[in-house]
Amino acid sequence: MSIKETFTVTGENLLKRIKELIAEGNVTKITITDKNGKEIMNFPVTLGVIGVVLAPIFAAVGAIAALLTECKITVERTDKAAETEENTEVPVTPQTEEKSEGTTIEVH
Repeated sequence: MSIKETFTVTGENLLKRIKELIAEGNVTKITITDKNGKEIMNFPVTLGVIGVVLAPIFAAVGAIAALLTECKITVERTDKAAETEENTEVPVTPQTEEKSEGTTIEVH
C-alpha cells in the first residue's frame, strides 16, 4: 500500500523540502511538477542511497528551483502500518487525515 502526498512550494524552498522528505526515510518516489501540472522531473528514492548518488539529483533540483516560481512535489510513501495490518488480516477502516492547505493525500 502506498500513500501519495502533494505539496505546493516556492522555487526557493524546493531543494530544502526535497532534502527533508528524503531524510524522513519512508519516501519511495518524488515527482516535481510545475504549477500547471506538467511533470518536470521524477526520481525513485530507495533505502541505502548515499549522498554521492543523490548529489546529481540535488544539483538538478537546484537548477529547476532557479527557474520555477511555484511548483508541486508529489511524494509516494510506503505505509508500513497498513502493510502490517494487511499481513495480519485485520480489516482496515479508512481514516480521514487532517489536511493542511496546499497538501493533498491519496491512499492507494
